[in-house]
Amino acid sequence: GVVRWLLDPQVVLPSWLSSAKVSSLIERISDPKDLKKLLRTRNNVLVLYSKSEAAAENHLRLLSTVAQVVKGQGTICWVDCGDAESRKLCKKMKVDLSPKDKKVELFHYQDGAFHTEYNRAVTFKSIVAFLKDPKGPPLWEEDPGAKDVVHLDSEKDFRRLLKKEEKPLLIMFYAPWCSMCKRMMPHFQKAATQLRGHAVLAGMNVYSSEFENIKEEYSVRGFPTICYFEKGRFLFQYDNYGSTAEDIVEWLKNPQPPQPQVPETPWADEGGSVYHLNDEDFDQFVKEHSSVLVMFHAPWCGHCKKMKPEFEKAAEALHGEADSSGVLAAVDATVNKALAERFHISEFPTLKYFKNGEKYAVPVLRTKKKFLEWMQNPEAPPPPEPTWEEQQTSVLHLVGDNFRETLKKKKHTLVMFYAPWCPHCKKVIPHFTATADAFKDDRKIACAAVDCVKDKNQDLCQQEAVKGYPTFHYYHYGKFAEKYDSDRTELGFTNYIRALREGDHERLGKKKEEL
Repeated sequence: GVVRWLLDPQVVLPSWLSSAKVSSLIERISDPKDLKKLLRTRNNVLVLYSKSEAAAENHLRLLSTVAQVVKGQGTICWVDCGDAESRKLCKKMKVDLSPKDKKVELFHYQDGAFHTEYNRAVTFKSIVAFLKDPKGPPLWEEDPGAKDVVHLDSEKDFRRLLKKEEKPLLIMFYAPWCSMCKRMMPHFQKAATQLRGHAVLAGMNVYSSEFENIKEEYSVRGFPTICYFEKGRFLFQYDNYGSTAEDIVEWLKNPQPPQPQVPETPWADEGGSVYHLNDEDFDQFVKEHSSVLVMFHAPWCGHCKKMKPEFEKAAEALHGEADSSGVLAAVDATVNKALAERFHISEFPTLKYFKNGEKYAVPVLRTKKKFLEWMQNPEAPPPPEPTWEEQQTSVLHLVGDNFRETLKKKKHTLVMFYAPWCPHCKKVIPHFTATADAFKDDRKIACAAVDCVKDKNQDLCQQEAVKGYPTFHYYHYGKFAEKYDSDRTELGFTNYIRALREGDHERLGKKKEEL
């Protein structure tokens, strides 16, 4: 569609605006009907709300360059909340620019509804990446810890770096969704900082089809692929994907080509008495076998290799028993990603025990003797505790589809975003529950919880920028107001909510002064 400036003909553009620094691709809107129509007809809209025209100047310059690149994929609009006609619109869209230091707000709308406040880096690259994939992860370079990694965006950048860089150079070719890359990035960036001045570590997302040349040239068959260069010449790949920052630093002192590996036979192909399960047959197997000890492993993991013969011997012994006390099974977590994710496997080896299909925790077992003792007498698993949601409490347990609706009805809501397996969360739950009980008679106040592990909450937790567990956010009539960072105790929570209720909360106080 033709993008238009929705301007009153009498409005004269300020000189800096009319000097064509602002792209005609940015729509200026002041009538609620126009915005409503736009949100109905476009499904990926970023709106800049500004306190005044001048306050929008820098953002508009930046967004003009963004608009050129995302043309056809996303729409950018501007609402100046300083002009009388638009003030109503800003209020209606719950935009609050009253704090002194707040000059602009960037809100994103998807499929006709509010999606998220844009709170990533206000840079050309980040906003473009966000509009191309609003639910995707932030760029690697948005992580402050990755400031010493050279981030390459184009083949031109890549060729230029090869040409000019005198120091040893290690480049990670990655894809943003790849879990092995995500595991390695923190180590890679730490090594980049430690080696600053001696070697250069660079990262390049080559997932897009525009990088086929590079992938072909450097045999990038999977992610990550890490290549080592000296004076612009490619020497060999670095293939220790389980490495730490220290391993990378150590390797760069004396880079060596990968040792020709004697092709390792996958454990599953070696034969033996351990059952090898995958994403497809796992559930059926633990249903059919009443007692199963499962080892989640990775082919590159040294501890797993040490444990394997012991595990095999124990499986064999169980196999020979007439009235066997169960079976041993293994899952390669690098291949069966759905299982690894479902059981939160973050280190190897990890053992899980299944009794009649129910999962139980297992102490550290490493030897044949210990495996057999456990199978003969698994510490009688206590009856599973009712989950937090199953308990009768005053906490509202919300899911993606009722989150906004529920919060809009409450003046003050403190929301705890959590994961059921996280130890810090478990510690806080009694305190948070007690707080909810303390305010249960006040209809304007709620304590709510969101389990970020549930499928239907993953988008929600991402759009609310939840980076770790637990995270606490305070919402005012459904609008995010601030992150709660005080004590995670009953006293901390109740004092905070009381202050909100009494209206002497600093932020509320400031607003009143301004009013």
